[in-house]
Amino acid sequence: MHTTAAETVPSTPDARELALMDRYWRAANYLSVGQIYLMDNPLLRRPLLPEHIKPRLLGHWGTTPGLNFIYTHLNRIIRNRDAEIIFICGPGHGGPGMVANTWLEGTYSEIYPAVGADAEGMRKLFRQFSFPGGIPSHAAAETPGSINEGGELGYSLVHAYGAVFDNPGLIAACVIGDGEAETGPLATSWHANKFINPARDGAVLPILHLNGYKIANPTLLARCSDDDLRQLFEGYGYQPIFVEGDEPLDMHRKMIAAFDLAFDAIHEIQRDAAAGVAPKHEVPHWPLIVFRSPKGWTGPKEVDGKKVEGFWRAHQVPVAGCRENDAHRKILEGWLRSYHPEELFDAEGRLKDDLRQLAPAGARRMGANPHANGGLLRKALRTPAIGDYQVTVSRRGGIQAESTKIFSEYLRDIFRLNADNANFRLFGPDETASNRLSSVFEATHRVWMEEIKPYDEQLATDGRVMEVLSEHLCQGWLEGYLLTGRHGVFTCYEAFIHIVDSMFNQHAKWLKVSRALPWRRPISSLNYLLSSHVWRQDHNGYSHQDPGFMDLVANKKADIVRIYLPPDANTLLWVGDHCLNTYDRINVIVAGKQPEPQWLPLDEAVKHCESGMGIWRWAGNEDGRTPPDVVMACAGDVPTMETLAAVELLRRHVPALRIRVVNVVDLLALQSPESHPHGRPDNVFDALFTPDRPVIFAFHGYPVLIHRLTYQRKNHDNIHVHGFMEEGTTTTPFDMAVLNQLDRFHLAISAIERVPGLKAQQPAAAALALFRAKLDEHYHYVREHGDDLPEVRDWQWQEIHRPV
Repeated sequence: MHTTAAETVPSTPDARELALMDRYWRAANYLSVGQIYLMDNPLLRRPLLPEHIKPRLLGHWGTTPGLNFIYTHLNRIIRNRDAEIIFICGPGHGGPGMVANTWLEGTYSEIYPAVGADAEGMRKLFRQFSFPGGIPSHAAAETPGSINEGGELGYSLVHAYGAVFDNPGLIAACVIGDGEAETGPLATSWHANKFINPARDGAVLPILHLNGYKIANPTLLARCSDDDLRQLFEGYGYQPIFVEGDEPLDMHRKMIAAFDLAFDAIHEIQRDAAAGVAPKHEVPHWPLIVFRSPKGWTGPKEVDGKKVEGFWRAHQVPVAGCRENDAHRKILEGWLRSYHPEELFDAEGRLKDDLRQLAPAGARRMGANPHANGGLLRKALRTPAIGDYQVTVSRRGGIQAESTKIFSEYLRDIFRLNADNANFRLFGPDETASNRLSSVFEATHRVWMEEIKPYDEQLATDGRVMEVLSEHLCQGWLEGYLLTGRHGVFTCYEAFIHIVDSMFNQHAKWLKVSRALPWRRPISSLNYLLSSHVWRQDHNGYSHQDPGFMDLVANKKADIVRIYLPPDANTLLWVGDHCLNTYDRINVIVAGKQPEPQWLPLDEAVKHCESGMGIWRWAGNEDGRTPPDVVMACAGDVPTMETLAAVELLRRHVPALRIRVVNVVDLLALQSPESHPHGRPDNVFDALFTPDRPVIFAFHGYPVLIHRLTYQRKNHDNIHVHGFMEEGTTTTPFDMAVLNQLDRFHLAISAIERVPGLKAQQPAAAALALFRAKLDEHYHYVREHGDDLPEVRDWQWQEIHRPV
């Protein structure tokens, strides 16, 4: 039986404990102010001079004292209950507080020995903050104990829930800023409590920090009455506990009582679940803290006659111009001395012994908790042999298969192989079945903690398929799951993955920074499987047609991102297996779910994927002695099919045309090795695409991306890309390709027109006329019959008989 949150010990605080906690909190506040302002004289043992102050004052004070207060009280809970807690810092720019507290507990100096736990270390701590060559102003990968990138708001609570799935015994204390609470992703995240199974998961304690203001305006929730907030959160399924005030000792007493109540409630829910006792509600009503404190608490009340504490002016740097303005510098010095640093730090600048006892020990410190450095806990994922799922290709293109359905059988067995580890989940909107991944339900179901009706299907309280119609939640859950040491896949309709563009950006930045930090251990890669893609969204129409996520991904640091376009099921098996065994990457796989031709036997698929791109000699008609007249290149399943159909047309109607077929499965292999680790050198690229022959490139996405990836190549001016041109509607599958000139007829026409002098010759001129007539015939046929031409709909690849 897993451990749960320990029951409370008698904890009525005495005067000594309150005084110690208040001094500890003052120490964290002092260090936070020092980081924003000082570059020297850290303990104010000399009068504060202009040269002691940073020339550029950067940072955010307003939320920080509240964060420090909460951190101090969580330390008490950890000590008294031996609880395992990680701290999720939602107010992103509360970085000074996170850094201050991890320095006080000793974690920071252990990870960064140059920033010691003494006066000189304090000086370095202050100087590095928001300083060239130093650290960011927000909670970031460099911050010990953090799994939440604070540069963008809205994702803290969903990360917290992702962290505790399959993590019994762990509690994620998540501080949510009231500005952050106005964001869409955070507003949706309140529903994540309905996916926690207390018998096998950890717990999240949301702490809504209402300090009243964001950058320059009041916040919505802070202006709500307690009664309205109570009703709101009870409706979400929480037990709200309110802590409000501004007098420090009184607030310490209130927070001690509130935390004891909250952690007792968590313990009771987990204890009853472990014993099989049904909760009072279908979904347990978990505790939630509503913490009201002044913005910029304990800072200057006024500056230049204008209100600061308890107002938006406390948000960033409450008192500016301290280098050049003597009055401002005097306010700053008085503010710093109000914390009485001589009562907090000894002669060497170390935290005094009686205060050091307030921090937990070892891995129980929130800055040192291994769940906040998930690579320390990561176990290899058990994956089955892909040969067990291969499609037998006896004749190329002669068999149709749904590639994602084949892949789902592989995913099903990952669930089975890792059932005892409980370290793999599948995340996505309400689309697992739609994307042909239903085989996973043979091994597990969708997790569902609400009432299950007798006629419901594939719902279970112990399911490990996570479905909710919010791409933000799916992405955030997976990130939290990965960052705490586990594995997973996010599957989504291709057009709607754009909803998480900014979340992808932040995770990519996190990985880029964390890979340069030796103490951050590698985590499992974030794997996207994008199906229901642009070329097979003909039934849903234009709103569901957008392949542009690849363009966004390609912008990121080369060693972080990968983009794969497997053309059939066997290549998808290799790509999926490869991606699930990588780490510290973001892998994007775009694969169709509809029946489609299967091209490569597994042994060829493996070799092709390992190369990233290659010549399909069986598809072209080169004689091996003479360069081709044209290269027909393709990337993506539908572009591959249309390219091969175009090759067949050209072979039949312009038999003298020498054609090479190149398929690209690893899109970023098109770049040079200097631009991407998978990039191919110029000699290899030229050997595939030739240095001087026209290349007709059928691409899954927007054509400009291929030009971006190849613009430095010798033959770039000869590369002519057909892809999505923002033309779409509800129509037939082939008409969707025709609308964007990705179809076989347009590709064949382009090949004839691009080969110098060819279109003036017979039979090429006759072929041009025929292909244009076929496009006209198609136009009228689909509008009369509502289906594609039989010769298109029923087309199959015919093997080429090459000249000897």
